[in-house]
Amino acid sequence: MLTLLSMFYYICLRRRSRSGTRGEALTSRRAVESGQRAVLPVSVEVEQYAKEVLDFSSHYGSENSMSYTMWNLAGVPNVYPSSGDFTQTAVFRTYGTWWEQCASAPLPFRRTPKGFYSKDYIELGFEEPVYPTAVEVFETYYPGAIVQILACSHNPFTQNPPTDVRWEVLWSGEPTKVLTPQARQFSPKIKHIGFPTNLLRLEVNSSLLDYYTELDAVILRGVKERPMLALYKMPIIDISDLSDSEEELSDVGGPFRQGDGKHQRTGNGYFDKLPYELIQLILSHLTLPDLCRLAQSCKLLHQHCCDPLQYTQLSLQPYWARLSDASLGHLQSRCTLLQRLNLSWTGNRGVLTLTGFSSFMKACGLSLVCLEMSCCHFLNEACLEVISQTCPGLQELNLSSCDRLPPQAFTHISKLTRLRRLVLYRTKIEQTAILSILTFCIELRHLNLGSCVRIEDYDVVASMLATRCRSLCSLDLWRCRNLTDRGLTELVSGCRMLEELDLGWCPTLQSSTGCFQHLARSLPRLRKLFLTANRTVCDSDIEELAASCPCLRHLDILGTRSVSAASLKKLLQSCPQLVLLDVSFCSQIDMRIVQELSGLFPNVAIKKSFTQ
Repeated sequence: MLTLLSMFYYICLRRRSRSGTRGEALTSRRAVESGQRAVLPVSVEVEQYAKEVLDFSSHYGSENSMSYTMWNLAGVPNVYPSSGDFTQTAVFRTYGTWWEQCASAPLPFRRTPKGFYSKDYIELGFEEPVYPTAVEVFETYYPGAIVQILACSHNPFTQNPPTDVRWEVLWSGEPTKVLTPQARQFSPKIKHIGFPTNLLRLEVNSSLLDYYTELDAVILRGVKERPMLALYKMPIIDISDLSDSEEELSDVGGPFRQGDGKHQRTGNGYFDKLPYELIQLILSHLTLPDLCRLAQSCKLLHQHCCDPLQYTQLSLQPYWARLSDASLGHLQSRCTLLQRLNLSWTGNRGVLTLTGFSSFMKACGLSLVCLEMSCCHFLNEACLEVISQTCPGLQELNLSSCDRLPPQAFTHISKLTRLRRLVLYRTKIEQTAILSILTFCIELRHLNLGSCVRIEDYDVVASMLATRCRSLCSLDLWRCRNLTDRGLTELVSGCRMLEELDLGWCPTLQSSTGCFQHLARSLPRLRKLFLTANRTVCDSDIEELAASCPCLRHLDILGTRSVSAASLKKLLQSCPQLVLLDVSFCSQIDMRIVQELSGLFPNVAIKKSFTQ
């Protein structure tokens, strides 16, 4: 181990000697050792609220309204200092661990860094670039989800194309569970950065929260003159620094060789005598940057670290801020056996191009079965065409919130006939494309069409699903505006294997037609059902679920006016596996009833939001 550390330290020294003069290094070192900081220039602090919401990964609201949408974060507070569930706030799509427990959830990727907690994000633009001195976030309901705040060097309002985009972490922390859901003003201590910014990114993780977190506004404070901080920073070696020159690899081993001539032997002890498979197992526990660094230490470990078997799964999402065409190029030769790839959040603002992406996919796509590309705004029609041509065995494709893809691009997905999981949440897919996909991708098990507002007739889609995808296990139709009882009846009659069905905020479904009771009778394997904000759900629907769906685990009936405590008690008695029941804004269910039912069924998380 000492040998490996010595090798790595030697490489760091070599790279530092290339990047700066000895005089610069000594000056910086003296500044650090003496603890001296240059005096900040006198400057007026600027306070500004977000001017515009630039990008986000998900939101609870609709694409066609302002209720619970991320766009509510622009401007001054709408709610603060009040606490509670308000439609004028920004709310992400999920909370807790409920979604990860579902059959539709993807398997986690190996090698995800322990310090990477982010599940969602939002990017905000401000009027004037400043050197940040403080960031304040107004959290009005269930605070504690923010895990990272970043600043970007690029001005989002400039007409010039972005060049040399840099992101710096201002603050990071672990997910927390605040003891009270009351509003607060979150202002963590941030670090100083060397460039002005008017683009902030908040990353969140709501997995520890008991309900949806709600954000109201964000303040950026800063000065226009640069604070002079004479702090020395060690050079960083990351996944973009993957040069494996023979000169370096040969020189690194020099100080540790013993003997001369043909009797020369290495100083690795018995490490290089370990079985190849055992070394591979040890290296499988390293993160990707650590694996890349270790590959530069000696020829033996270079061989092991570049073995394609180390790269059958590759999650580049944690490194979204640093990933570029060059990064993919360096990894390309190592990923010839790649099976699962996560590129979510990467490549935005021009750092990934069609050329770099296409080259990587052509070299590494043959064995690919899972491709996660949530929020990849570099994607265009040509990229989807490349995926359809180079990934013949693809089974999982996630294009969640790729809302800048043109509608015609989605027709290429129909060529991926082995697809089993397809996520198109918040995309611009249209009816022609989804019908083409359902015609050819008959092995689909999981389909997410949440907030796909350009699909004109969901009844036709439901009919096609019932005919072509009879093994469907989960279906997300969150906020589809035009599914009727006729389409729902046809869907559940044809797809009887459904375990998850999200019909939240589907206003055209009416309980009086008997569609919800027919749903319950047709889907005995149902484990998750969201009927969020359907005002017509009634006791007879709940009683039919209790009688026909004993495996039910998650039920959301937020906002119904016609469900009584008696029918809920019957449901809780008949569904012993139930763990989540949301009765927020159910007019007949008050907090007294919730407390009574929670006492009788302590294993069920019964949710009831409030508004002050």
